[in-house]
This record gives sequence, C-alpha cells and structure tokens, in this order.
Amino acid sequence: MSKRKKVLVIDDEQMHLYTAKALLEAEDLEVETYQGAFGATNFVRSCNPDLVLLDINMPALSGNNLVNHLKPFCVEREIPIFFYSSNDEAMLRDLVAIHGVHGYISKGDVPGLRRRVTEVLARK
Repeated sequence: MSKRKKVLVIDDEQMHLYTAKALLEAEDLEVETYQGAFGATNFVRSCNPDLVLLDINMPALSGNNLVNHLKPFCVEREIPIFFYSSNDEAMLRDLVAIHGVHGYISKGDVPGLRRRVTEVLARK
C-alpha cells in the first residue's frame, strides 16, 4: 500500500485554504493547510509535504519573500514549490523566473489545479 502524497497550501485567506483542500482531497491527496506566512517555514519542516502551494499576496510577508526562506529546505528535500495566486499570469511567470520555483497555478483554474498537482506528484 503506497502512502498518499501530501500537499501543503499556504495562504492568508481561510476560504482559499478550504477550497484548495476540498478540491485536492477529492483527488485522494492528503492536504495540510497553513494560514499566513509567519511560522510557515517551521510548519513546512514539520509537515514534510510532497508539494507546496504558496500564495503570493499575504500581508506583512508576501509569498514571494517567504519563498526565499522555504527554498533551502525544499530544495534539499526535493519538494516542488508552486506559486498559487490570482495575480495575472504574466506577473506569475516573472515571479517564477525570479525566484526559481517550479511554476504557478492560478486560483481560479480548478481543472488546472487538479491537473498540475497530480502531474507533479506523479513524477515524484
């Protein structure tokens, strides 16, 4: 019996956490959520996910700044990080290139969320 893959969603908005969790659990994935940026680095370490979905637009410490703290651990453990945002796609592509994360997923793209997450986890 193989263990279910674990996705961690980091976002400051409870509704986005709830929605992403419900959509991904329907794909038979284990989903952990973390609200906000502060303490997220320690949570990633304790959770040890197979994939991190990181919101960009969080107050005080944005996701594109938080990613710099998450990357060393995630690179070491080969945990892909995807920005998960409602920002426009041109901006997301630029942020992916700047921060060297694996990609982005638009919050409004439900089929894209399911497809991208399952594709990435199938390769792990």
